[in-house]
Amino acid sequence: MAKDEKPIYTGIIEKDEAGNYFCGEYLLDYRQVETKFQLGDKISIKSIIENPSDKSYAKYPKKSKEFSLADKKKFLK
Repeated sequence: MAKDEKPIYTGIIEKDEAGNYFCGEYLLDYRQVETKFQLGDKISIKSIIENPSDKSYAKYPKKSKEFSLADKKKFLK
């Protein structure tokens, strides 16, 4: 992500009762969270797509595969 480019959404990784990882209204790529992140990490979502899964679409119509840890310095007040 370029320095001037703002994230689509910034929030905390959570997990629902069905085992889906999400951040706000966005479903997160399961494998990516499992291998590179932890519950409670603050992330910045860089892009979203329509959720291709029939299983979770009703709850999460939007999905992100492109997200990274948020820059902690930006959130200090």
